[in-house]
Amino acid sequence: LLSQFDPDNTGYISTEKFRSLLQRHGSELDPHKLEVLLALADSNSEGRICYQDFVNLMSNKRSNSFRQAILQGNRRLCSKALLEETGLSLSQRLIRHVAYETLPREIDRKWYYDSYTCCPPPWFMITITIVAFFLYNGVVLDRFVLQVTHPLYLKNALLYHPQLRAQAWRYLTYIFMHAGIEHLGLNVVLQLLVGVPLEMVHGAARISFVYVAGVVAGSLAVSVSDMTAPVVGSSGGVYALVSAHLANIVMNWSGMKCQFKLLRMAVALICMSFEFGRAVWLRFHPSAYPPCPHPSFMAHLGGVMVGITLGVIILRNYEQRLQDQTLWWIFLSIYVIFVLFAIFWNIFAYSLLDLKLPPPP
Repeated sequence: LLSQFDPDNTGYISTEKFRSLLQRHGSELDPHKLEVLLALADSNSEGRICYQDFVNLMSNKRSNSFRQAILQGNRRLCSKALLEETGLSLSQRLIRHVAYETLPREIDRKWYYDSYTCCPPPWFMITITIVAFFLYNGVVLDRFVLQVTHPLYLKNALLYHPQLRAQAWRYLTYIFMHAGIEHLGLNVVLQLLVGVPLEMVHGAARISFVYVAGVVAGSLAVSVSDMTAPVVGSSGGVYALVSAHLANIVMNWSGMKCQFKLLRMAVALICMSFEFGRAVWLRFHPSAYPPCPHPSFMAHLGGVMVGITLGVIILRNYEQRLQDQTLWWIFLSIYVIFVLFAIFWNIFAYSLLDLKLPPPP
């Protein structure tokens, strides 16, 4: 449609012609997309619209120039908020609820509401929950929760053990075990209630990156700061997601329109504090298998640090290219430096410090 208004093939048309086009064909568009197009037209100070921006919008993509035009515009979205719309189906209300739980700007909420198709579904969080928490312990070990008092606890090939730190897979696979039913239960609840909505909005690639980065940072933090302790549980990844989400809410407090946000934050913090306090108590409680101590709690803190750095940047920049974000590269560089430091620490520090490590299982 735009080509007839651009006979010279410049890739642009005037905003006047663009508005007339919208008036003529606006009834054929989704109301939220029409609203964003009008905002784009009103925010453009150069008096012209890029054809590619229009194509991006209609194909559910937004270029950086398009986003900047909206952000710098002086036109407020004047139609009623998405929350006020009626006659929605159950699935539409669920998508709207997720949008208000995770996104601070109305224009992003409307964009997400119009473009979300549940394809693909939030497969990562659901899969990691089912496989890691239930399938392995329940089917392979014939035990849904592998307690730290269980005879197979230290002989398991998945937990991180300081004597077996050369087996690199253990820095990830320790999430498949948990120190009790309460440890498992709290992690599952937080992971599903927070992780699934975040994945629905930000996609599996971003959320899995935050989760895995938190898991790796957790085990490496233990190997550096609590060098004689093993590690179990997915708290590093879970705490990375939850802390990133909570930090994003705090940073965008006025824009977040989720119901009972203060109460929800309080409940999440209480659950995290309870689980962390239990982990600290367990760490210094007499071990059932001396001289090997109980699992370390430092993985929780490693996950939190990932969440409030890399996680916040990822959640804040909804559908934006992270490659163009300076702060993203700064935090990513810090994370890479920490990983490299921890690797060299694991190679040299244990022998130099002459630690008395617990015997291998």
